[in-house]
Amino acid sequence: MATLGLNPAEKEAVEAFRRDVVEPSMSKLVILDFWAEWCGPCKQLAPILEKVAEDYADKGVVLAKVDVDANRFIAAQFQVQSIPTVYAIFQGQPVANLTNARSESQLKAMLDQLLAQLPVESEAKDLAVEIAPLIDMGESVLAEGDGARAAGIFNQIVDMAPDNAAAHGGLVRALIAAGETEAAQAALDAVPAEIATDSAIAQAKSALELAANAPDASELAAFEAAVAANPDDHQARLDLAAAQIGAGRRDAAADNLLHIVAADREWQEGAARAKLLSLFEAVGLEDPWVAAQRRRLSLILFG
Repeated sequence: MATLGLNPAEKEAVEAFRRDVVEPSMSKLVILDFWAEWCGPCKQLAPILEKVAEDYADKGVVLAKVDVDANRFIAAQFQVQSIPTVYAIFQGQPVANLTNARSESQLKAMLDQLLAQLPVESEAKDLAVEIAPLIDMGESVLAEGDGARAAGIFNQIVDMAPDNAAAHGGLVRALIAAGETEAAQAALDAVPAEIATDSAIAQAKSALELAANAPDASELAAFEAAVAANPDDHQARLDLAAAQIGAGRRDAAADNLLHIVAADREWQEGAARAKLLSLFEAVGLEDPWVAAQRRRLSLILFG
């Protein structure tokens, strides 16, 4: 924004804009709010902008306000015709018009899209880079069957990043693998509300629900005997599959559930398929084993 030919007041406004908006926007995402003291809608929107900016501070978001009455020249440069007018500024340029985002959820949704696309510097992004290899380590240790050690790794990550859903979900699943279901339930109950709907938490919840069906050896043998005595008894086979899931025998469980689907896909309103989908979610929808079982299910349903 050039200052040549401007009067002293306009030059001062431009310099203030550079200091308060342009310079921070070189590395941060600036929410630029054009407002006025007499503007009722501006006053209604202001607390929302302030709260979101505070919530997103660690993600590299800052709030800057321009009083259009005191800064007519700046408002004119942005062709502000009505207020409130809100822009997202990055590296000195408007990257989005946020004016229509009048609720906290709408504004956060738009900011999330921008932050996913722009190289904004932030504490959260730096922390995510730092803990990514730790999460990979925890998952590798868990895959090797060492639930106790994996739980220790994930617990460390939760301490570092309390709002990281992958770390919380990994901790719950690791505790389940270590046979500590009560601790796993406590860890699940401690998940922050803002990440409770994340897919990693849904996976952990499914894993815990399935682990609740863990049988002892005699129970598993009884279920196996019931199916052997009457292979067409779908309820007995479903009970066996549930017990096998609880015992960690997912291949055998999948075989039995797919057997029921192949015989009668609508039995008990699709109970076998629903149990199979719960197993998929507990294992992880991106897991290669799940992909293989999905192909088997598709062949039965559509082959």
